[in-house]
Amino acid sequence: MQRSLEQRMAIKFCVKLEKTAAEAITMLKKAFGVDCLSDRQIFRWHKAFAEGQEDVNDENRAGRPSTSSSDDNVKRVRDLLNTDRRLSVRLISETLDITKTIVHEIVLSL
Repeated sequence: MQRSLEQRMAIKFCVKLEKTAAEAITMLKKAFGVDCLSDRQIFRWHKAFAEGQEDVNDENRAGRPSTSSSDDNVKRVRDLLNTDRRLSVRLISETLDITKTIVHEIVLSL
């Protein structure tokens, strides 16, 4: 989150310097490397700032917020993995009643 906020500020700076979106992409890729936003996201933010948007924060989204990877679920997955490191994502998902994709994200973040 913090990394993308920095990049949006950099994109806004590029717009103020009248750099094109292509020039901004080149500069951001050089500065942020593999952590760089996608080209599509850079184009989208560049266009928004060029049209006068000032806020670098994301707009609020409609819908229910994701709570699946909450601290409680992370703790539950960690505790289960501490008992047996060979458990599969599918088995953890079934045991804890959490979707496989969320379990996979949690395991990768541990």
